[in-house]
Amino acid sequence: MMSSQFFPRRTALGALLAAAVLGLSGCASGDEAPASRFVLLDGSSTTTADLKGKVTLINFWATTCVTCVKEMPSLVSTHQKYKDKGYETIAVAMSYDQPAWVANYAQSRQLPFKVALDNTGELARNWGDVKLTPTTYLVDKQGRIVKRFVGEPDFGTLHQLIENLLAKS
Repeated sequence: MMSSQFFPRRTALGALLAAAVLGLSGCASGDEAPASRFVLLDGSSTTTADLKGKVTLINFWATTCVTCVKEMPSLVSTHQKYKDKGYETIAVAMSYDQPAWVANYAQSRQLPFKVALDNTGELARNWGDVKLTPTTYLVDKQGRIVKRFVGEPDFGTLHQLIENLLAKS
């Protein structure tokens, strides 16, 4: 019979292993956003260095993800609300998402923000080996990750965070 003193350690180890398997390890609050180059649907690109000085939301999503599609109108309204105040949104389509589907979705929904394709999966790997969608990162003006949301964020909380970050110099 195993002593009860081992259970807390085994539980913590199990939680860490589960987080790693589910893609919940990696980039965390306070970390510098990984140096990344986002290739956009129009063929242009932007980098994390280009985003310094702005509060930026990086959203990993897929057209086949029900929650991603459900949250997209809220991401659009959030972008519209803050875009003129130094806020940027980049929606990163996962590597398994068909580029034609992503382009069709972005065009038919008239997404007002940047949409990037992660054809190789490199962006998802660099941003903490993202496997679950949606996974969203909020990055401050200095390029540090402030918050990571796995699943649909609480948009009231997200808006408060954005407003606080925009108010800082």
